[in-house]
Amino acid sequence: MDKIVIAGGQRLCGEVAISGAKNAALPILASSLLTEGWNTYRNIPSLMDIKTIGKLLANLGVEIEEGETFRVNASNIRKCEAPYDLVKTMRASILVLGPLVARMGKARVSLPGGCAIGARPVNLHIKALKELGAEVDLKDGYIEARARRLKGATIFFDISTVTGTENILMAACLADGTTILKNAAKEPEVVNLAQVLGAMGARISGAGTDVIRIDGVERLRPVEAEVIPDRIEAGTFMIATAMTGGDVRITGCLPQHLDALIAKLQEAGSEITPIGGGVRVAGGSKIRSVDIKTLPYPGFPTDLQAQMMAMMTIGGGLSVITETVFENRFMHTSELMRMGADIRIRGSRAIVKGIPVLRGARVMATDLRASASLILAGLVAEGRTELSRVYHIDRGYQEIEKKFSALGADIRREKA
Repeated sequence: MDKIVIAGGQRLCGEVAISGAKNAALPILASSLLTEGWNTYRNIPSLMDIKTIGKLLANLGVEIEEGETFRVNASNIRKCEAPYDLVKTMRASILVLGPLVARMGKARVSLPGGCAIGARPVNLHIKALKELGAEVDLKDGYIEARARRLKGATIFFDISTVTGTENILMAACLADGTTILKNAAKEPEVVNLAQVLGAMGARISGAGTDVIRIDGVERLRPVEAEVIPDRIEAGTFMIATAMTGGDVRITGCLPQHLDALIAKLQEAGSEITPIGGGVRVAGGSKIRSVDIKTLPYPGFPTDLQAQMMAMMTIGGGLSVITETVFENRFMHTSELMRMGADIRIRGSRAIVKGIPVLRGARVMATDLRASASLILAGLVAEGRTELSRVYHIDRGYQEIEKKFSALGADIRREKA
């Protein structure tokens, strides 16, 4: 098993290119199930989660050709089951549920696994499918859904759910009549999926707002499409630059997807400048402590909360970080405390008192974004930091140690 080893204290400088968005690529690849013929996708990142959904689609009978572009052909689906062994490592596997029911009339999908950051119940997906006319049962750890033809309906999501919105958005494209999704997720990844579905021939309006209208069509056609840049990867490099007092050009990203983060980094003392095709970040001489509250888009992303907490551990005051999206997303705090961080947890709030310097230590990743926060802490810590369980980081960051090394960090991957 690999580990990542960091000798902290290096200022990040240079330029880094951002990869395609994992959280956009996964539903877009799943949407291929709605079509017959070859779909072509550009800017698909090389990640473990992409490999997982590729295996899942192949298990269904989908043809996949990987290269500079992804080519996916779901003309000959052999079966409609997503087994536990493939689903257990990634919650996004549930995204095949809606497309399979819509096109094939049935699906059997294992209840999903993934990072242990909260319950993230699938009841919203099930409730919405039932409202579209599907019969849905839970049996032996599987969701079993059947429908001769889905029928449009008005669906209200009790809470904003990204995968729930994406799943039902895909299913509704082939339903009879009109579907209205209320309290829909507004994330850029949802908009990207809607754009791809629109290019397939779907009739969708309102993506990016909390009300999405889908007028069902008889069939969809294959598409050539591009995945948006990964705003969470971009945000991670922006925070790392600010933490190290660096100066980095982050290219291939869309700053408008990161307004909430940019505002907080500026408040903390960094200079953020838009450049052609990206953003330049220049860290200040001191880090000012700021308060953070995670919210659905366009609020501060929960997927950047752990990284921002790492930055606040060396801030010049007291920071209160409030997590409102997931109830169990402070697991990285105990590992940051091993590095000397002063953090107290009070329910959904973390109170972080900045200290002059962190100390390198052996730490363990508990989930994907926790992994990133510990790497960022290692970049500014005195001495050597060793991060184990790096398979978590490989789920969502493409060659993160190579990208940081190219910016001047002393970081490498070793066999444990």
